[in-house]
Amino acid sequence: MEKPVFNIEEVNKIIRNRRSMFVAQFKENDPIEDSIIEEMLENANWAPTHKLTEPWRFTVFSGEGLKELARFQSELYKKRAERNGNFKAPVYEKLQQNPLKCSHVIAIAMKRDLSSGLPEVEEVASVSMAVQNMYLTASAHGLAAYWGTGGVTFYPEAKEYFGLEEEDKLMGFFFVAKPNLDIWPAGRRKPIADKVKWVK
Repeated sequence: MEKPVFNIEEVNKIIRNRRSMFVAQFKENDPIEDSIIEEMLENANWAPTHKLTEPWRFTVFSGEGLKELARFQSELYKKRAERNGNFKAPVYEKLQQNPLKCSHVIAIAMKRDLSSGLPEVEEVASVSMAVQNMYLTASAHGLAAYWGTGGVTFYPEAKEYFGLEEEDKLMGFFFVAKPNLDIWPAGRRKPIADKVKWVK
């Protein structure tokens, strides 16, 4: 294979202009083509992975599947919250409604390979890099997207629904839609010099 040639200006541009855009910034009832989601997932599959464990697992909800996700997460929340005496109707309604405002929702999971001997943090980092690849691809297509870890993310009883074992992790949801904005959001970062120490 020949050494690839990259356009560093474009690489810098896409990395520095990636943005999180949330449900309020989503254009509803205008779905994205599945082929773009497939491209995002293919790029996710090329994230760095120690010992080639490839720990990322994704479940994609679209169309009627969004209603299934909305039902699952809102009812699981209700069941837990009522048992614990802290049910909040606005949270329940948000879990019911937010998936329906998206084009696609991608559940993000880490499938642990205990035989690899790798620390869990390395596998979590690999999945996170896979999500970054999805983020960059979504931004390159001018799409609105964000990674959220609310809802049922940290409910142990949610794991079975996503085919996960006790040692695995549900790491949240990647929400994707076309944006309802005419202007791409500006970003904010403190200077990198404040966060780097050089040793020469």
